[in-house]
Amino acid sequence: MRYLAIDLGDKRTGLASGDSITRIVTPLEVLEVSIAARGGEELLGTIARKVREHLGDSGTLVVGLPLNMDGSEGQRAKSVRAFTARIAAATGLPTVFQDERLTSVEADWSMARSGMTHREKKERRDALAAAVLLRDHLAGVSTGASADDGADDAD
Repeated sequence: MRYLAIDLGDKRTGLASGDSITRIVTPLEVLEVSIAARGGEELLGTIARKVREHLGDSGTLVVGLPLNMDGSEGQRAKSVRAFTARIAAATGLPTVFQDERLTSVEADWSMARSGMTHREKKERRDALAAAVLLRDHLAGVSTGASADDGADDAD
């Protein structure tokens, strides 16, 4: 099965792709579109285009769920769930949630000694975070364990 991971952010959204057979996960790109622009319509349209480009009409979307450090859901998680429902409706593809706690930190660690400038790191961080969350999701699928107790279909 093919997957597209989405790390939703207020200003930047990271994308990564992978599949369950090879278990290879690739950071793709960072969308520099604000979720607040035009009620999220611009970001929604951009994500829908990217989904068609990378998955066509089959595959699963893995969306990062920003849980609090104690595992509870705050307002941000509720907003992500609501926007994910819109993505699912626009693409017609199944969606699952993956705990995204510390994915940005892991992305930063992976770039720590890369020699990249601060700007270069900022440009890649969200795509790398999306790759981390997809890797975590695939690890949970391979063991049969749920990577996030709150994971379910958005539609």
